[in-house]
Amino acid sequence: MDALSIGLLSLAAIMVLIALRLPIGVALGGVTMFGFAYLTNWNVALGVIRETPFVFSANWDLTAIPMFLLMGAITNNSGISSSLFRAARLWFAALPGGLAVATNFACAGFAAACGSSIAAAAAMARLATPEMVRAGYDKGLATGVVASAGTLAALIPPSILFVLYGIFAEVSIVELLIAGVFPGLLTAGIYAAMIMIRCVINPDLAPKISDDELAEMKKERWTALKDVWPLLVLILGIIGGLYGGVVTPTEGGAAGASLALVIGILQKRMNLELFIESLRDAIGTTAQIFFVGMGAVMYTKFLALAGVSTMMVEMIGAWAGDPILLVIAASIIYVILGMFLDPLGIMLITIPVLVPMFVALDLNLVWFGVIVVKYVEIGLLTPPVGFNVYVVKNVVGDSIALHDIFKGCFWFLGCEVIIMTLLIAFPEISLWLPATMK
Repeated sequence: MDALSIGLLSLAAIMVLIALRLPIGVALGGVTMFGFAYLTNWNVALGVIRETPFVFSANWDLTAIPMFLLMGAITNNSGISSSLFRAARLWFAALPGGLAVATNFACAGFAAACGSSIAAAAAMARLATPEMVRAGYDKGLATGVVASAGTLAALIPPSILFVLYGIFAEVSIVELLIAGVFPGLLTAGIYAAMIMIRCVINPDLAPKISDDELAEMKKERWTALKDVWPLLVLILGIIGGLYGGVVTPTEGGAAGASLALVIGILQKRMNLELFIESLRDAIGTTAQIFFVGMGAVMYTKFLALAGVSTMMVEMIGAWAGDPILLVIAASIIYVILGMFLDPLGIMLITIPVLVPMFVALDLNLVWFGVIVVKYVEIGLLTPPVGFNVYVVKNVVGDSIALHDIFKGCFWFLGCEVIIMTLLIAFPEISLWLPATMK
């Protein structure tokens, strides 16, 4: 069997192993090892396995990831997510689909202190979904908004995916993080508009609250803000520090984690036990990300050796002379891969192939980074492997069917068509804010 056939067969093997619930990093690393052994010899295979993990994890820029995750773990374990949802519920309750709108914006706020889409979806699924279901909301809407808005953590800084993209595409991580601000806000705004329009057209999706309850909520609005304003200051401080060049991403993450800890202690929501739990959460998630990253880097090397990367270049080579056609080709690739592969794996496998093409056409790699992360967000919602959907399903259990959650997400995927069209047609949405830093 020739090398290219082995490379293509490896893709099928990885999908089968992932479907069998084998850890993604193990699937990538295992297939890579046997692939290298088949195409070369066991010494080369073992050399790749031995060298790649150290080279990958020794990259200094990756230290931003555990710092961002620690900040998110502290804010989550100290109850900030519940405070955010409570404040958002009180302020947006009067709108059509008020609880869903509140969940959407609470996810956006928590995303700015978390950096993990899965963590954001899980936190809001525990808090918001039961309350929406009790209030008579459609189950698809109640779960779809949580799964979809949770993906905002991949876009709104701090974003772990932007850090990884910046490292492998050799692009300024700070510019990438800042570039995600407006697209993230645009996504949250269009999601909210869609929810309200649907609930106006079909009031059965989200029953209105009574006038008496609304009047009671108005009395508590300003009181609720006292529990969340320190976090809002923290978020604005980190984004402002990155924008002004005062801190690097790693320094910003470390400062954010420290300040989140101080806020939790001052609000008497953080103790030693919760702090240790936060450390465990951050360490565990960091290990998972690094493990997948190491496997993806090794697998990328194998694909290059097998000629799959060259084949992909040739497949879209006819489109690579036109920027619009190249973006369309890249979009098709990311949508298809997003249905089957882990977000981190998708990025690390495709970046070495696509980035040189964008460079050759003198297209902005910061803008392309936003496009890539957006497509990764979409992949978190698309069947059959929509990670955020399964996270929400795991939280809600058997009370809501899996197909209802996917059905609820389809409306948000429709919004993504509009959002992606705007981001591709108007790169300034992503590039204006980073441009003002120079």
